[in-house]
Amino acid sequence: MSAGEGPSQTGSGPQHARTDAEPVLRARNISKSFTGKRVLHNLSLEIMPGEIHALVGQNGSGKSTFIKVLAGFHAPDEEEGAALWIRGRQMELPLEPGDRAEHGFAFVHQDLGLIDSVSVLENVRVRNFNCASGYRIPWRKERRHVRELLARFGVKVSPDKLVEGMSQIDRTNIAIVRAFDQLSGVERGLLVLDEPTAALPRDGIERFFAAVRELASAGFGVLFVSHRLEEVFELTDRVSVIRDGNLTHSGPTKDLDEDRLIEHILGFSLDRLYPEPHRPATEVVATLENVSGAGVSDVSLKVHKGEIVGLTGLLGSGSERLPYLVFGADRATEGTLRLGSEHFELKHMTPGKAIQVGCAFLPANRLVDGSLQTASVKENLTLATLDNYFAGGFLRHRGELTRVRKLLFDYDVRPPEPNRQLASLSGGNQQKVLVAKWFETEPALLLLHEPTHGVDVGARAQIYERLREAATSGMGVLLATSDYEDLPHLCNRVIVFREGRVVSELHGAELTHERIVEQCFRTS
Repeated sequence: MSAGEGPSQTGSGPQHARTDAEPVLRARNISKSFTGKRVLHNLSLEIMPGEIHALVGQNGSGKSTFIKVLAGFHAPDEEEGAALWIRGRQMELPLEPGDRAEHGFAFVHQDLGLIDSVSVLENVRVRNFNCASGYRIPWRKERRHVRELLARFGVKVSPDKLVEGMSQIDRTNIAIVRAFDQLSGVERGLLVLDEPTAALPRDGIERFFAAVRELASAGFGVLFVSHRLEEVFELTDRVSVIRDGNLTHSGPTKDLDEDRLIEHILGFSLDRLYPEPHRPATEVVATLENVSGAGVSDVSLKVHKGEIVGLTGLLGSGSERLPYLVFGADRATEGTLRLGSEHFELKHMTPGKAIQVGCAFLPANRLVDGSLQTASVKENLTLATLDNYFAGGFLRHRGELTRVRKLLFDYDVRPPEPNRQLASLSGGNQQKVLVAKWFETEPALLLLHEPTHGVDVGARAQIYERLREAATSGMGVLLATSDYEDLPHLCNRVIVFREGRVVSELHGAELTHERIVEQCFRTS
């Protein structure tokens, strides 16, 4: 298969690396410091042709920094003797974009690296246009090529559509398609994947994994970064662990189980990932009646005080859209929300009003929808509760800073620096800041969409514990997620959607991972 031929639906399980061949990638003594603080310590790593190699670690451990060194975005520290070989050829560091292209490096970065203001076609084919004579781009041919690529990956968008405003799932798929297209015609290159599945539904992940396996079988190396440990065990041949900038373990994936891998990642054993169960009250805190809007049709449900209700289904089922309609982030066409004794028409709901009446919402895309990346940690943390720090018409900075410092300590945000730009924090620490922001509003109804995507196992456990604390305090929680495995451990009930409607409700003995999957994939 050439790299641009798209995924095969056959084959499963990790490929075997070609141990007698020259490594696709050999990195030696890669170190990196920022403002005097070292975040990578003499990291050395090899990836063989045909090998799918996992790189795991907590947020902030140094994984993304290493990937940015490979991409040429960062130059490694010179004094440590950093060296990089690509297919046996030593490269000058930092790499230039032309070096990456020439030697068959393709990346799917965590932030995807798409250009919002141009089309899908232009994003996929950037730097790869097949110019005709006179340097004219044969747009019809390029459009046909991209349309075929999108179809092979099951992406149902027009090549001419602007990327701006597209869903996170479609954006992720476009970045994946672009990476595979860049490897077309390359012999034994390297595909680098930084949290590529964070926004993908299960059927999209399976299609993507099939493509990755076929690419590896053709002799490519794959570096796969994921916080989803089940994916590491499902897909990879070898796993390397970074902790505090140091490579602490590297070996065959088959030699580990989940508990042992978590221990390597954290540096200690984790007693439990999920918190102890909590029994909700009988009192109803929120009622949704006949809610309709984009992707949702006539949904009614109740949330009890202290109850965590899961919303799930396949891609496009509507489960992921309901929190946006309730919060007013998407406009509902019909339906009401009752909080306590008050009724609200959702077609008139706005995010500002939702906050005022006792709702809080953490969306899936924290970079675009959930935060101000260029603002400080403090500014993000107090954005929804800033009125609490005004007195006599003046903002009381000292009181605000005192509270922020306490929250950073309580939520274990690292580094605990209030004036640091939010974008400089790792994904897991950013998410803890945003969880703290919304919990500070003390909402009656907490709405969440994929709150632990792109978050390491340690941060996940902390966020899950906070959700349980929220329920114990009496909040009602609506949690929309495609992580079927998490739902029975976190939720009191799970509501399954299909084609915008509720098709089943699971609780008690029926609330199992297997039953959730079965209900999601049923056709009638």
